[in-house]
Amino acid sequence: MTDTAKPTGELTLRTLAMPADANAAGDIFGGWVMAQMDLASGIRAAERARGRVVTAAVKEMAFELPVKIGDTLNVYTEITRVGRSSITLSVEAWAHRARHRILEKVTAGTFIMVALDEEGQPTPVPAEE
Repeated sequence: MTDTAKPTGELTLRTLAMPADANAAGDIFGGWVMAQMDLASGIRAAERARGRVVTAAVKEMAFELPVKIGDTLNVYTEITRVGRSSITLSVEAWAHRARHRILEKVTAGTFIMVALDEEGQPTPVPAEE
């Protein structure tokens, strides 16, 4: 891991960046990274909502570093706000570069998820137990 920066939140998802996810230069597509962050947000929000959730919005994201083939992408999530039916999460993506034994922050963003009932309508997020 780098000396100064450390991930914030709970490790929610880890996955390996494969050649099928990369461009000709060996950099992983930003959309793939964002999809992994969305999956992690959905996992964490569904646990908190105790049910189905969907992505309502993603706030600004900027890529600081590329993810390369063979890196393990670690996605950390932190619930920052729970509204009536929404859950806001701070999400960070970090690349574990095994050959170099370092962990580097790739990007971060704010994801807003909405809890849905069985009919697909917004539903209140239950109180924490």
